[in-house]
Amino acid sequence: MSNKYNKYMSLAGVNFSKLNKEQLQVIAGNILSEKIHGISFSPYVEGQGPGTQISTVQISERLQLIKSNVNWIRSFSCTEGNELIPKIAHDNGLKTMVGVWLNGNRENNEKELANAISIAKAGHVNILAVGNEVLLRNDLSEDELIEYINRAKQALPDIKVGYVDAYYEFEDHPRVVDACDVILANCYPFWEGCPAEYSLLYMKDMHRRAMKAGKGKEVIITETGWPNVGTAERGAIPSDENALKYFINTYRWAEEEGIEIFYFSSFDETWKVEDEGDVGAYWGIWDKNGKLKYVNT
Repeated sequence: MSNKYNKYMSLAGVNFSKLNKEQLQVIAGNILSEKIHGISFSPYVEGQGPGTQISTVQISERLQLIKSNVNWIRSFSCTEGNELIPKIAHDNGLKTMVGVWLNGNRENNEKELANAISIAKAGHVNILAVGNEVLLRNDLSEDELIEYINRAKQALPDIKVGYVDAYYEFEDHPRVVDACDVILANCYPFWEGCPAEYSLLYMKDMHRRAMKAGKGKEVIITETGWPNVGTAERGAIPSDENALKYFINTYRWAEEEGIEIFYFSSFDETWKVEDEGDVGAYWGIWDKNGKLKYVNT
């Protein structure tokens, strides 16, 4: 464990379940003040979502709210203005995992990939994520996905290229593992109905399974998080306290084990309720207005 975390992370014997919300907020605030590894970043504001054209000004304004608390940002797309994110992030001293959004729209897939390659050649991509949960959604076949990954690797031999999906999809698709330079695994105890008190153990097992499927390749957790409002997912209950405990436990573990994690997500996003129900709007560390939710200021 590094010295920067000792003052609040090496609390041997402390029962975090006994701490109140204010005490948990202090610990979460300390973690954020020292900067977490990375965060999933969407620049949308209220009333926006995929399909909205995003401006440079808006991206810059949203990044200003979070940049002092993170080292990396992960973007999801290279069209609709999202292609502007990597350069602006680099200009603000942040590293980038740049997402290429793939689905059944082949014409748009070509735009996404071409823009990503151009951004990378301009020097603004640290890791390229070609596709996000494409196999989970059954948007493309395994062969089609691998072709996109290989095209990116051929165009960008000096950039790490990977694919993002639920951890168990890598177990089921060893050919995709073989195509990737790095395994980018989404790990959500919440969505699998795990009660909060067992969620860290559950995530550790998710990570272990991704590591085994990865055959020795680097594994990065590209999404994990816990909502604070909404309908329970079986035994997984949204609340401020559960979200705080999950965040704290995640980063205690990440620091102890040297695991790179991109937390989900930067901001609350109302548009996500259409696919995920009411809970979809409340995954942010910041609320939709850009205010830190879990730090008592």
